[in-house]
Amino acid sequence: MKYVPYTFIVCCLLMAVQVSEAQLNGLGIGIIIGEPTGISTKVWTSHETAFDIGLGWSMHGDRMNNLYYNGTSRVHIHVDYLWHSFEAIHSSERYPLYFGLGGRLNSSSGNDLSLAIRGVLGIAWLPRETPIDIFLEFVPMIQLTSSVSSGLEAAIGARYYF
Repeated sequence: MKYVPYTFIVCCLLMAVQVSEAQLNGLGIGIIIGEPTGISTKVWTSHETAFDIGLGWSMHGDRMNNLYYNGTSRVHIHVDYLWHSFEAIHSSERYPLYFGLGGRLNSSSGNDLSLAIRGVLGIAWLPRETPIDIFLEFVPMIQLTSSVSSGLEAAIGARYYF
């Protein structure tokens, strides 16, 4: 009976270690607000790489060439492969800078399908004691259809890791 408190403490410490690393080896699901606005998912493939998948709405349509939105709401899907640098910012917390490459598909009724190549630049905060991440990213892109043009998206978001 005298070992019960020690067993409890050891179990709590083991759970805390598991939670603190959940962001780096699990599946995160959350929200993204900006361009696009919707659901964000991140699946880690290693300690430094991950897939980022977004499903949402491009509220004002495509933002291309002259950086003005074309005014039509569209369904937005993107998939990016990301690389993270945990050494870029030295802190007691984890603030990885990340960059990546991916693709985006926008679609809506009555409009042409829009396909773009995305470059992703961002920063995340991964608290050590909570299985979440909070991120800010900028996404320059090149639209391939229906006409070739360039654009920029930006968003902020948060995910919970299982």
